[in-house]
Amino acid sequence: MKDLFGKAIFDFHTNNSPEDIITETSISEEDEMSVEYLFRTYNEMPKIEQKALQLAKGKILDVGCGAGSHALSLQNERSLEVTAIDISEKAIETCLLRGIKNAKVENILDFEGEKFDTILLLMNGTGIFGKLKNCNKYLTKLKSLLNPGGQILIDSSDIIYMFDEDEDGGKWIPSENDYYGELVFNISYKNEKEEPFDWLYLDYNTLQNAAIANGLKCELILEGEHYDYLAKLSI
Repeated sequence: MKDLFGKAIFDFHTNNSPEDIITETSISEEDEMSVEYLFRTYNEMPKIEQKALQLAKGKILDVGCGAGSHALSLQNERSLEVTAIDISEKAIETCLLRGIKNAKVENILDFEGEKFDTILLLMNGTGIFGKLKNCNKYLTKLKSLLNPGGQILIDSSDIIYMFDEDEDGGKWIPSENDYYGELVFNISYKNEKEEPFDWLYLDYNTLQNAAIANGLKCELILEGEHYDYLAKLSI
């Protein structure tokens, strides 16, 4: 990976002529994303993210932390102990520059040695699973990192609304996918193209079934205005 997402984050923070990130998926056209959005304060966050931060407690792991806005809010405004991880080196470099005390380049599947009271996966936290078949692997790993009484706070969206309806009111879904929420993402930044990567949107019922299959209780905490939701998983 060229780490273009991380480069965009780093460029924005260091005022190095940042540009918008261009995103495109297997079911949607090119779209521009302002990097500034990744640097939002608590008051600028959607209600789902605010709710997740309100519920966060104890020792916290922020998975896929990006520019670190969630971790910063918890660390600075609530004085909580937060570990922020991301696979992007430039994103983690930015997190450290922004004052996050404990930020490291790490894939959640390789993370070991610590347990947490709250694990956060926000901004479509199920995305990193990539494909539906990977849910068990990720949920098993996340469960293994929880302290007794711990919680996983994760958000996603049901993207069924993005597919065309046929005459009978059914949805027209490409047959090459095992599940309609499996997308391929493409990112471009400053005329460079990232390697395409798999990204998973999970409807709540599918997440709940996967959670139960892995010995986790799943609760719907909040539904957003656009088919999105926040869920809490616990042992």
